[in-house]
Amino acid sequence: MKIAAKRTWNHHVVKEGNKSLVLSRIKDNAPISRASVASQTGLNKGTVSSLVSDLLDDHLICESGPGESSGGRRPVMLLFNEKAGYSIGIDIGVNYLLGVLTDLSGNIYEEKSMVFSKLPYEDIEEKLFATIDYLMAAAPPSPHGIIGIGIGVPGIVDKNGLLLLAPNLDWKNIDLKTTLQEKYQLPITVENEANAGAYGEKKFGASKDFENIVYVSAGIGIGVGLILNGSLYRGSNGFSGELGHMTIQANGEKCRCGNEGCWELYASEQALITKAQQLGIPLPENAGFDLQTLMTLASEGNAEVEALFEQTGDYLGIGIINIINTFNPKQVVIGNRMAAAEEWLSGPIKKRVENQALWFQQNDLEIAFSERSTRSAALGVAAFSIENFLRFNIHQQMAIKV
Repeated sequence: MKIAAKRTWNHHVVKEGNKSLVLSRIKDNAPISRASVASQTGLNKGTVSSLVSDLLDDHLICESGPGESSGGRRPVMLLFNEKAGYSIGIDIGVNYLLGVLTDLSGNIYEEKSMVFSKLPYEDIEEKLFATIDYLMAAAPPSPHGIIGIGIGVPGIVDKNGLLLLAPNLDWKNIDLKTTLQEKYQLPITVENEANAGAYGEKKFGASKDFENIVYVSAGIGIGVGLILNGSLYRGSNGFSGELGHMTIQANGEKCRCGNEGCWELYASEQALITKAQQLGIPLPENAGFDLQTLMTLASEGNAEVEALFEQTGDYLGIGIINIINTFNPKQVVIGNRMAAAEEWLSGPIKKRVENQALWFQQNDLEIAFSERSTRSAALGVAAFSIENFLRFNIHQQMAIKV
């Protein structure tokens, strides 16, 4: 009996793996015929036909009109059904909240954003609920409905999704995952926003063709996400990427994290704004000290503001040099809100890297700015939810049928 059970389990695992393989091949190569799926996966046609039937029943794929014939009957083509369900991705920043509703291919169907300043946790939680409710209401009817909610947060998240520390928000030990699971009865993913941003760029943005990537999330603070050998690197306990708190200035300014001279104190959006305030840069009437106002002044040729951006870009370059010399990436992507200032930051960053990074580290290195603007993290956590859903759906269906 034990041997039979083992065989049943092994059959279940193999079939589950084959179903995932077939779905992945259809998803990445649609429109594609059953015969082409069999040829590309190495599975026999009968197995492919059975698995395709299961995927059609699950509404994860659909059939389209006949494709080109190679001599016989024109084959029916298979497509990934990206409208089978919808994912919600939320990026919680220190001074903003951005939510997106995507289909199962990461295409944005609806979006909602807001900015704020120095709100307590309870107020941000209320805005989070309102954003999720809005996006859920905006989702079209679909076979699987909302398949999950992903949350990117600017802090340290453990492997269980507990937010241990977000120093720029003054949050400690926040269990957003449980709170949202109880409220919405859906699968919830909570991830560090820089990790999410790196994954969003890898899946949908500037990093699609790269396997070793450093994503620098430059907003009010600085976080770093690492894609190493094609996979997101989280570290042994999920705490990798806190490079905004590496020391770049001995005996420097005091950081909220308790350290001194942290990189984000000199190269972040907050550093830029603080310096502008200290310099007393004149502002247009009714304008405040914020990134958009400073970019407007720079675009109008304000030399003092342009110099401030150059200094900030140079500090960004100093930290990036340390990262390049440590990880030897193929690409560095600057994302989050500071990516909007590419026009003024790109030159000083590249100049610093060219002058000081080890020469052999610069071979074929690309320094880019995010293609997804401020949406990388929201798209990244939406993608985590989609992948978890597809794995779980296949596992559940196999468990039912075996």
